[in-house]
Amino acid sequence: MPRALATARTPAQPAGTSSLEADRLYAARENLDSARRAAEIWTTDLRSDPGAFDAAWKLARADYWLGGHGPTAERRTNLEHGIDAGRKAAALRPNRPEGHFWIAANMGALAESFGLRQGLKYRKAIKEALETVRRLDAPFMDGSADRALGRWYFKVPRLFGGNRKLSEAHLRQSLTYNPTSTVSHFFLGELLEDEGRKDEARAELQKVLDSPPNPEWAPEDREFKDKARNALARLK
Repeated sequence: MPRALATARTPAQPAGTSSLEADRLYAARENLDSARRAAEIWTTDLRSDPGAFDAAWKLARADYWLGGHGPTAERRTNLEHGIDAGRKAAALRPNRPEGHFWIAANMGALAESFGLRQGLKYRKAIKEALETVRRLDAPFMDGSADRALGRWYFKVPRLFGGNRKLSEAHLRQSLTYNPTSTVSHFFLGELLEDEGRKDEARAELQKVLDSPPNPEWAPEDREFKDKARNALARLK
């Protein structure tokens, strides 16, 4: 069902019911219909209450997932919606990290998925948003700002600010907040492989496989474990 046709909450529905339902649906996001329905609920909540901070940042998060997993023809639109929702969250609570982070995440996905022009368009805004998250709450989401900055410095061409040493430093800093982060270990392994440090890369990729799953991020953990297996097979 298109998001624009999402059904508004009925007057008889208890306050908070739709939010709890959306959280449940988002937890089952590997089913794209569940992810879409969660996004529809948060869209409706935000329309009903433009000051709904949680609905805004959670919508940005859901759009990020849909922008990476939905039908190819819909991905760009979802990511652009995610940027808009993140901006609304950041405007509502500028001293909270959530809005700033999901702005950067959606922009980063656009930059990685839609070519150099998109990357150059968003590179400065991504970095500024992540530095804001780091300043507000460096441990937020297991050092997500440092993790994403590590990715930024790895992916951005050197001419435009890319820096492998800073990439590694940020990725290792993110691991101080969660030493078993599958995402951070994978990104670090990818960087080390690209630099020809294959033994170190194998060690990081093995840590991805050895890390216990995080119930909150189980779908992402499964994906990065699959990527690590493929990378290790390539490095043999």
